[in-house]
Amino acid sequence: MIKKVLTIAGSDCSGGAGIQADIKTITAHKMYAMSAITALTAQNTTGVYGIMDTTPEFVAKQLDCIFEDIRPDAIKIGMVSNSRIIDVISCKLLEYKAENIVIDPVMVSTSGSKLLSDEAMDKLISKLLPLGRVITPNIPEAEVLCGFEIITEEDMVKAAKKISEIVSGGILIKGGHLINSATDLLYENGKINWYRGEKVDNPNTHGTGCTLSSAIACNLAEDKSLSESIENAKAYLTGSLKAKLNLGKGSGPLMHMYKY
Repeated sequence: MIKKVLTIAGSDCSGGAGIQADIKTITAHKMYAMSAITALTAQNTTGVYGIMDTTPEFVAKQLDCIFEDIRPDAIKIGMVSNSRIIDVISCKLLEYKAENIVIDPVMVSTSGSKLLSDEAMDKLISKLLPLGRVITPNIPEAEVLCGFEIITEEDMVKAAKKISEIVSGGILIKGGHLINSATDLLYENGKINWYRGEKVDNPNTHGTGCTLSSAIACNLAEDKSLSESIENAKAYLTGSLKAKLNLGKGSGPLMHMYKY
């Protein structure tokens, strides 16, 4: 049987991030992709120009339709834009006893601005993040969760330990914001695992976070360990960057189908 992976996230009309990047990633892993859309966005490689939230009731209906017919083997969660949607997703995942949940906590924009209200942030931290098999914050997002600045790898370890007080699953802090490094840290059950990858010289990085978290979900769907899932996902992301697709006027998208 083909493995099934669900993405719960916002739509990127330009195709580089969000639902579209997730579906491309899942398809590249030869799996069946499903989606529950939390928001429509008007965006491209130069920025986000508009957001229209899906109603919480319609998010719930999408999830009911998916779980009651084609149960996913893994789930990736991306953009969840308000507290009511977070409530609905959390309740439905618990109701259906969902497994292999990968949460990419989209909380901070590239410019450093918070993307969630304080109320939504509290709900994300208290209700949704604890459901994750793994969460995948980048450095700015990890700083929001731990409450202090992260500059060094030692800071990453301290941050992961602090964040582990609010989540029981794995914590993958992505180190792409560190200078001259693409080193990521996995903190799981008190154990530390470093993933020291090369920093690909490519300015086109639109959708890298979405792509990595979706690739991790695909590997978890195949019952791989979390550590192996992350290692494989990073290799896939590196390949997508090295293909050096060049589209758009800003930071362009990845070549998700580089193997084909």
